[in-house]
Amino acid sequence: MNASTQNGVAIDFREVSYSFSAGSELLTGLNLQIHRGETLVLLGRSGSGKTTTLKLINDLVSPTEGEVQVEGRATTQWDPIRLRRGIGYVIQESGLFPHFTVERNIGLVPAIEEWPAGRIRQRVGELLQLVGLDAALAGRYPRELSGGQRQRVGVARALAADPPILLMDEPFGALDPITRAELQREFLSLQQRLQKTVVFVTHDLREALLLGTRIALMENGRLVTALPPDEFVNSSDPLVKQYLDAFGATGPANGNRGNP
Repeated sequence: MNASTQNGVAIDFREVSYSFSAGSELLTGLNLQIHRGETLVLLGRSGSGKTTTLKLINDLVSPTEGEVQVEGRATTQWDPIRLRRGIGYVIQESGLFPHFTVERNIGLVPAIEEWPAGRIRQRVGELLQLVGLDAALAGRYPRELSGGQRQRVGVARALAADPPILLMDEPFGALDPITRAELQREFLSLQQRLQKTVVFVTHDLREALLLGTRIALMENGRLVTALPPDEFVNSSDPLVKQYLDAFGATGPANGNRGNP
Protein backbone atom coordinates (compact mmCIF):
# COMPACT_ATOMS: atom_id res chain seq x y z
CA MET A 1 0.00 0.00 0.00
CA ASN A 2 1.09 3.54 -0.68
CA ALA A 3 2.74 5.03 2.42
CA SER A 4 2.49 8.64 1.27
CA THR A 5 -1.21 9.32 1.67
CA GLN A 6 -1.95 13.03 1.69
CA ASN A 7 -2.28 14.59 5.16
CA GLY A 8 -1.45 11.31 6.84
CA VAL A 9 -5.00 9.98 6.45
CA ALA A 10 -4.95 6.19 6.17
CA ILE A 11 -8.75 5.61 6.11
CA ASP A 12 -11.42 8.09 5.07
CA PHE A 13 -15.19 7.58 5.37
CA ARG A 14 -17.06 10.02 3.12
CA GLU A 15 -20.83 10.21 3.69
CA VAL A 16 -20.95 6.44 4.05
CA SER A 17 -24.22 4.61 4.57
CA TYR A 18 -24.87 0.89 4.57
CA SER A 19 -28.21 -0.88 4.30
CA PHE A 20 -29.39 -4.45 3.92
CA SER A 21 -31.13 -5.21 0.64
CA ALA A 22 -34.41 -5.24 2.55
CA GLY A 23 -33.83 -1.59 3.40
CA SER A 24 -32.77 -1.81 7.05
CA GLU A 25 -30.05 0.83 7.49
CA LEU A 26 -27.10 -0.14 9.72
CA LEU A 27 -24.95 2.93 9.09
CA THR A 28 -25.95 6.45 8.12
CA GLY A 29 -23.90 9.36 6.73
CA LEU A 30 -20.57 8.44 8.33
CA ASN A 31 -17.79 11.00 7.90
CA LEU A 32 -14.60 10.00 9.69
CA GLN A 33 -10.87 10.24 8.99
CA ILE A 34 -8.45 7.81 10.63
CA HIS A 35 -4.85 8.96 10.68
CA ARG A 36 -1.80 6.85 10.15
CA GLY A 37 -0.36 5.49 13.39
CA GLU A 38 -3.36 6.22 15.61
CA THR A 39 -5.54 3.79 17.53
CA LEU A 40 -9.13 4.76 16.83
CA VAL A 41 -11.58 2.97 19.11
CA LEU A 42 -15.13 2.43 17.86
CA LEU A 43 -17.23 2.44 21.01
CA GLY A 44 -20.92 1.74 21.36
CA ARG A 45 -23.60 -0.71 22.39
CA SER A 46 -24.53 -3.77 20.32
CA GLY A 47 -26.14 -2.79 17.02
CA SER A 48 -24.61 0.69 16.95
CA GLY A 49 -22.69 0.07 13.70
CA LYS A 50 -19.18 -0.62 15.02
CA THR A 51 -18.50 -3.94 13.31
CA THR A 52 -20.19 -2.80 10.09
CA THR A 53 -17.82 0.17 10.05
CA LEU A 54 -14.88 -2.19 10.50
CA LYS A 55 -16.02 -4.49 7.68
CA LEU A 56 -16.35 -1.56 5.31
CA ILE A 57 -12.62 -0.89 5.65
CA ASN A 58 -11.52 -4.24 4.21
CA ASP A 59 -14.52 -4.46 1.85
CA LEU A 60 -16.22 -7.38 3.56
CA VAL A 61 -19.26 -5.19 2.92
CA SER A 62 -19.47 -2.31 0.45
CA PRO A 63 -21.15 1.07 1.04
CA THR A 64 -24.73 1.51 -0.08
CA GLU A 65 -23.94 5.20 -0.40
CA GLY A 66 -20.74 7.23 -0.13
CA GLU A 67 -17.15 6.05 -0.29
CA VAL A 68 -14.52 4.51 1.96
CA GLN A 69 -10.94 5.32 0.98
CA VAL A 70 -7.97 3.26 2.14
CA GLU A 71 -4.57 4.81 1.49
CA GLY A 72 -6.14 7.32 -0.91
CA ARG A 73 -8.12 4.82 -3.01
CA ALA A 74 -11.78 3.86 -2.73
CA THR A 75 -12.22 0.31 -1.50
CA THR A 76 -14.25 -0.37 -4.66
CA GLN A 77 -11.14 0.46 -6.71
CA TRP A 78 -8.94 -2.03 -4.85
CA ASP A 79 -8.65 -5.65 -5.79
CA PRO A 80 -10.40 -7.03 -2.68
CA ILE A 81 -7.84 -9.79 -2.18
CA ARG A 82 -4.92 -7.33 -2.30
CA LEU A 83 -6.78 -4.97 0.01
CA ARG A 84 -7.46 -7.65 2.62
CA ARG A 85 -3.94 -9.07 2.53
CA GLY A 86 -2.67 -5.58 3.34
CA ILE A 87 -4.89 -5.28 6.42
CA GLY A 88 -4.47 -7.38 9.57
CA TYR A 89 -7.70 -8.62 11.13
CA VAL A 90 -8.10 -9.82 14.73
CA ILE A 91 -11.44 -11.09 16.02
CA GLN A 92 -12.80 -12.37 19.31
CA GLU A 93 -11.68 -15.96 20.03
CA SER A 94 -8.81 -15.40 17.53
CA GLY A 95 -10.46 -17.24 14.59
CA LEU A 96 -7.56 -19.66 14.19
CA PHE A 97 -7.79 -22.69 11.91
CA PRO A 98 -8.08 -25.62 14.32
CA HIS A 99 -6.37 -28.11 11.96
CA PHE A 100 -3.34 -25.82 11.44
CA THR A 101 -0.42 -25.64 13.84
CA VAL A 102 0.48 -22.32 15.45
CA GLU A 103 3.29 -21.91 12.93
CA ARG A 104 1.00 -22.55 9.98
CA ASN A 105 -1.70 -20.24 11.33
CA ILE A 106 0.75 -17.37 11.78
CA GLY A 107 2.44 -17.97 8.44
CA LEU A 108 -0.80 -18.23 6.45
CA VAL A 109 -0.68 -14.90 4.59
CA PRO A 110 3.09 -15.03 3.94
CA ALA A 111 2.58 -18.55 2.52
CA ILE A 112 -0.22 -17.28 0.26
CA GLU A 113 2.14 -14.49 -0.78
CA GLU A 114 4.68 -17.21 -1.66
CA TRP A 115 7.37 -16.19 0.78
CA PRO A 116 10.26 -18.70 0.94
CA ALA A 117 9.80 -21.32 3.67
CA GLY A 118 12.88 -20.15 5.57
CA ARG A 119 11.66 -16.57 5.63
CA ILE A 120 8.26 -17.70 6.93
CA ARG A 121 9.86 -19.71 9.74
CA GLN A 122 12.01 -16.73 10.69
CA ARG A 123 8.99 -14.41 10.68
CA VAL A 124 6.96 -16.83 12.82
CA GLY A 125 9.79 -16.97 15.34
CA GLU A 126 10.02 -13.17 15.45
CA LEU A 127 6.28 -12.81 15.98
CA LEU A 128 6.05 -15.43 18.70
CA GLN A 129 8.69 -13.48 20.60
CA LEU A 130 6.94 -10.19 19.85
CA VAL A 131 3.62 -11.36 21.33
CA GLY A 132 5.26 -13.04 24.30
CA LEU A 133 4.93 -16.71 23.37
CA ASP A 134 7.52 -19.48 23.65
CA ALA A 135 8.93 -20.68 20.33
CA ALA A 136 8.17 -24.24 21.44
CA LEU A 137 4.45 -23.54 20.88
CA ALA A 138 4.96 -23.29 17.10
CA GLY A 139 4.14 -26.97 16.58
CA ARG A 140 1.03 -27.04 18.76
CA TYR A 141 -2.58 -26.79 17.65
CA PRO A 142 -5.04 -24.13 18.88
CA ARG A 143 -6.88 -26.67 21.07
CA GLU A 144 -3.63 -27.15 23.00
CA LEU A 145 -3.39 -23.46 23.94
CA SER A 146 -5.06 -21.32 26.58
CA GLY A 147 -7.50 -18.59 25.55
CA GLY A 148 -4.87 -15.92 26.08
CA GLN A 149 -2.31 -17.83 24.04
CA ARG A 150 -4.76 -18.29 21.19
CA GLN A 151 -5.49 -14.58 21.17
CA ARG A 152 -1.77 -13.79 21.06
CA VAL A 153 -1.42 -16.15 18.09
CA GLY A 154 -4.31 -14.31 16.44
CA VAL A 155 -2.49 -11.00 16.84
CA ALA A 156 0.73 -12.56 15.50
CA ARG A 157 -1.12 -13.89 12.45
CA ALA A 158 -2.60 -10.44 11.76
CA LEU A 159 0.90 -8.92 11.88
CA ALA A 160 2.62 -11.66 9.85
CA ALA A 161 2.93 -9.79 6.55
CA ASP A 162 3.58 -6.47 8.37
CA PRO A 163 0.38 -4.72 7.24
CA PRO A 164 0.11 -0.96 7.86
CA ILE A 165 -3.50 -1.27 9.08
CA LEU A 166 -4.84 -3.51 11.84
CA LEU A 167 -8.56 -4.10 12.47
CA MET A 168 -9.49 -5.53 15.87
CA ASP A 169 -13.08 -6.58 16.59
CA GLU A 170 -13.51 -7.00 20.37
CA PRO A 171 -10.33 -9.09 20.45
CA PHE A 172 -10.14 -9.40 24.24
CA GLY A 173 -13.85 -9.57 25.02
CA ALA A 174 -14.06 -13.32 25.66
CA LEU A 175 -11.08 -13.50 28.04
CA ASP A 176 -11.06 -13.56 31.82
CA PRO A 177 -10.35 -10.17 33.46
CA ILE A 178 -6.72 -10.90 34.39
CA THR A 179 -5.75 -12.22 30.95
CA ARG A 180 -7.64 -9.37 29.32
CA ALA A 181 -5.71 -6.79 31.34
CA GLU A 182 -2.42 -8.50 30.45
CA LEU A 183 -3.21 -8.43 26.74
CA GLN A 184 -4.33 -4.82 26.89
CA ARG A 185 -0.95 -3.86 28.37
CA GLU A 186 0.85 -5.95 25.77
CA PHE A 187 -1.16 -4.30 22.99
CA LEU A 188 -0.14 -0.85 24.24
CA SER A 189 3.51 -1.89 24.24
CA LEU A 190 3.24 -3.37 20.74
CA GLN A 191 1.53 -0.31 19.33
CA GLN A 192 4.15 2.02 20.78
CA ARG A 193 6.82 -0.03 18.96
CA LEU A 194 5.03 -0.81 15.70
CA GLN A 195 2.97 2.37 15.13
CA LYS A 196 0.25 0.63 13.11
CA THR A 197 -2.98 2.31 12.13
CA VAL A 198 -5.43 0.47 14.40
CA VAL A 199 -9.23 0.47 14.36
CA PHE A 200 -10.42 -1.25 17.55
CA VAL A 201 -14.03 -2.20 18.28
CA THR A 202 -15.26 -2.47 21.86
CA HIS A 203 -18.34 -1.79 23.98
CA ASP A 204 -16.17 -1.39 27.10
CA LEU A 205 -15.55 2.25 27.98
CA ARG A 206 -12.60 1.48 30.26
CA GLU A 207 -10.88 -0.44 27.45
CA ALA A 208 -11.54 2.44 25.06
CA LEU A 209 -10.07 5.01 27.47
CA LEU A 210 -7.01 2.85 28.05
CA LEU A 211 -6.18 1.91 24.47
CA GLY A 212 -7.51 4.66 22.25
CA THR A 213 -5.77 7.65 20.76
CA ARG A 214 -9.30 8.75 19.87
CA ILE A 215 -12.69 7.35 20.81
CA ALA A 216 -15.47 7.37 18.21
CA LEU A 217 -18.81 6.85 19.94
CA MET A 218 -21.52 5.33 17.75
CA GLU A 219 -25.25 5.10 18.38
CA ASN A 220 -27.98 3.71 16.08
CA GLY A 221 -25.67 3.63 13.06
CA ARG A 222 -24.45 7.20 13.45
CA LEU A 223 -21.22 8.74 14.68
CA VAL A 224 -21.88 10.78 17.81
CA THR A 225 -18.37 12.19 18.28
CA ALA A 226 -14.69 11.28 17.90
CA LEU A 227 -12.42 12.70 20.59
CA PRO A 228 -9.16 11.99 22.43
CA PRO A 229 -9.82 10.20 25.75
CA ASP A 230 -9.25 13.27 27.95
CA GLU A 231 -11.68 15.32 25.88
CA PHE A 232 -14.15 12.44 25.71
CA VAL A 233 -14.54 12.21 29.50
CA ASN A 234 -15.13 15.97 29.65
CA SER A 235 -17.56 16.12 26.73
CA SER A 236 -20.92 17.83 27.23
CA ASP A 237 -22.62 15.60 24.66
CA PRO A 238 -25.60 13.91 26.38
CA LEU A 239 -24.91 10.50 24.79
CA VAL A 240 -21.28 10.62 25.93
CA LYS A 241 -22.43 11.56 29.43
CA GLN A 242 -24.89 8.68 29.39
CA TYR A 243 -22.08 6.27 28.54
CA LEU A 244 -19.80 7.73 31.21
CA ASP A 245 -22.54 7.52 33.83
CA ALA A 246 -23.29 3.90 32.91
CA PHE A 247 -19.67 2.94 33.53
CA GLY A 248 -19.19 5.26 36.48
CA ALA A 249 -16.19 6.75 34.66
CA THR A 250 -14.64 10.05 35.65
CA GLY A 251 -11.39 9.73 33.72
CA PRO A 252 -9.11 7.40 31.80
CA ALA A 253 -8.36 3.98 33.26
CA ASN A 254 -4.75 5.07 33.49
CA GLY A 255 -2.50 7.64 31.87
CA ASN A 256 -0.54 5.20 29.68
CA ARG A 257 -2.62 5.13 26.50
CA GLY A 258 -1.58 4.02 23.05
CA ASN A 259 -0.64 7.38 21.64
CA PRO A 260 1.23 7.21 18.35
